[in-house]
Amino acid sequence: MATRLDFSKLTLMDALDLASLIELEATRRYTEFAETLGTRGTDDAGAVFRSMAINETKHCEEIAERRQALFGDRPAKVTLNDIFDVEAPEVGEVRWNMSAFKAYQLALYSEQKAYAFYDEALDHIEQPDVKALFEELREEEAEHVGMLVKIIANLPPSAEIELEDEDYDPDRPARDSFEA
Repeated sequence: MATRLDFSKLTLMDALDLASLIELEATRRYTEFAETLGTRGTDDAGAVFRSMAINETKHCEEIAERRQALFGDRPAKVTLNDIFDVEAPEVGEVRWNMSAFKAYQLALYSEQKAYAFYDEALDHIEQPDVKALFEELREEEAEHVGMLVKIIANLPPSAEIELEDEDYDPDRPARDSFEA
């Protein structure tokens, strides 16, 4: 599990803060990938990651509103340092030429990771309200997984095509010259 927290001691406020941070981490990583790749249309890898960032942002905002309504401005005890890589895609997974198909597969894997995180955490949670929240969050991740599976199943064959570097010449050395 990608956290150093003791789930058996989480309060409902801690659980909401943790869930918000998990969504924030995913939002930041998807946004970074989208900005790194850029977009060339509505169906390329950059567009996939931008769409995932928007969805994660909405989820984060919903959790934050719920937390605010229940606990107001009480300071959080959970920080980003307490979690790592719960839902966000792996840092090295994105390539400049990745296809939309590969981007969706990466997003699917990330949602599956989040589901597994909540599922595993549930084994350690004792508070009934925290358990109920994590069950709800696990279900939402399952819905995201189902949505991505359907999208992937309906992608056209062209979605699997990786981009090509028009300037690439396999016969040209990596550097033409080291001389000034």
